[in-house]
This record gives sequence, structure tokens and C-alpha cells, in this order.
Amino acid sequence: MASAHERQLSERIRRATGASHVELGERVQQLWGGYGELRRVQLQGTRIHSAIVKIVSPPAEREFARDAAKLRSHRRKLRSYQIELAFYQDYAKHSEPAWRVPELLFGEAHAGRFLLGLEDLDQAGFPERRSRCSAQEIAACLAWLAAFHARFLGTSPDVLWKVGSYWHLATRPDELARLESVELRRAAAGIDQRLNSARFRTLVHGDAKLANFCFSRAGQDVAAVDFQYVGGGVGVKDVAYFLSSCLSPGECDRHVAAYIDLYFDALRTALSVRNSPLSPEYGELEAEWRALFPWAWADFQRFLLGWAPAYAKREFYGETQLGVVLSALRACD
Repeated sequence: MASAHERQLSERIRRATGASHVELGERVQQLWGGYGELRRVQLQGTRIHSAIVKIVSPPAEREFARDAAKLRSHRRKLRSYQIELAFYQDYAKHSEPAWRVPELLFGEAHAGRFLLGLEDLDQAGFPERRSRCSAQEIAACLAWLAAFHARFLGTSPDVLWKVGSYWHLATRPDELARLESVELRRAAAGIDQRLNSARFRTLVHGDAKLANFCFSRAGQDVAAVDFQYVGGGVGVKDVAYFLSSCLSPGECDRHVAAYIDLYFDALRTALSVRNSPLSPEYGELEAEWRALFPWAWADFQRFLLGWAPAYAKREFYGETQLGVVLSALRACD
């Protein structure tokens, strides 16, 4: 028998969707840090019959009052859910097949709590998830990123994060303070400034790891989810982070260069299809973003070394990119 809370939740979803009946299904997953859950729901009397409901029920802020680091983390998470809702309301409505995202069916925000009803991508033809992926599937994800970056090239982040990505330096002072390397602590702002002063900027997904892509059964088509850290930046931030999530360090050594080429081929095509006014300057964009690729990977490695140093030190490809960047900064001193 449904609890009072579940009956109330079902009624909220019914009113928001106009459904004649709502049936709460299984929990899909728990949200990071215990801030809520994803539930699958069945809808009757509506255009879409299956939805994923993101229920964000965070702890009270007073629970973190005595721990400044935890309070910062809590507020960052709350801001991320505000931004995700804004993305789905204001940006995702422009979604195209080349950068498929779930349709927002409804969204509510009240007193630090959020309720998002999203199209069920399993039912929309993207039922597969990957912990390891083929070269074809990596190419499909890179094409998604290229199409997304092409669509929002030159777009102001407005209500999104001014700088996209969950590891952005300004939001991670605690990880910065934990860095063992004094040189890296001093260099962090320079790395950040180099990335954020790029001439060509777009919107970046900000958490474009393999786990946030949903695949068609054949693996040729993908859709993406989890837009809590979408914001302004250079496209190679997403590319570096994505490749780090699906390639081992050894595979990075062997294959990253080819995948970078693949991404830029897809970006060139996406801009051409869009007849983008920036297309004549594409060569300058590619040159700038290629040069920034090591900086993007080094920036993520900087975060890892403050967040999970034991793990980060095993990521020798990231350490190599960080070494390249630190050498470049030393040369400028």
C-alpha cells in the first residue's frame, strides 16, 4: 500500500502532467550525496506514458552550520539543481536529434526542493548504458558533444553557471587547499584564467562522463542527461573529461589524438550544417581549442589531485598533461 508521501507525490505529478492516473514505479537510482532519487513513473491519459521523476530532497542547511566545507558543498549542490531546471526550461527546448536530451514534462522548485519530470529515454529508444564502450560508441558521444557545442557557440550562459564543469576552480576552494604541490596551488589560477579567456566559447555539458550518456541498442545514437553543471566554456573541457571517463591511461596514450581529430571533424560538420556565422573562422576556433586541450585535461587533473589524490596519481596521462601545462607556465615566468 502506498505511503502518504507517495500518494502526495503521485498527485503532484498527476496535476503537473494532466495525467488521469499516475503509478509510481521503481527507484532508478539515488542522487549523489543522498539528496534524493530518480523514480520511474507510468502515466495514463497523456502523450508520454513513461517518465523519470527527479526528486531532490536535500538535508536542511542547519545540518552543515558547523562545517564550512560541507556547507559550501551543500550550497553548490542546491545551485546545481537550480541550474539544471533552468537548462531544461530555457535551453533544452531547442534540442535537436544530433544532441538529444530528455524532454522536460514539468519542473518545480520550492524552498530548496526540486521536482523534475523528464521523458523516459529508455522508452524513447535509448535503453542502453555503458561502463565500457566501443570505438563506435565513443565516436557517437563525441558527435553529440560537437553538435551541442556547435549549437551554443557564442551563447551567453545567462542563468547557467558562468563557467561550466563541476570541478571549476572558483567552486572548489577546499580541493585547492588540499593540494600537496605548492607549485600547482599557485598555478591553478593561471590554468583557470587561460581556459576562461578563450576567444571562442560555447556551453559545455560540465559532467560529460560516459555514465551520463544513454545509447540506442545498436550504439550508434546517444542522448545525454544530468545537466547540473552546464555553463560557459571551451568545448575541449567536455572532450577531455569524457575521454578520461572511458579510456584507461594506456588507451589515452594510444588513442586520444585520433579521438580529438574525430571530435573536430564532427564540430566542423556540425557548424557547416548550421551555416554558423562563425564557420569562416572555424580554423581559428580549432587552433585555439586544440591548444587548450592539455589545459582542459590538466585542470581536471588539478581537481582530482585535491579531491582523490591516491586515485589521481594513477592517472598518468593526466599527470603528463599537467606536466606539459606547468612547463608552459614556468616558461612564462
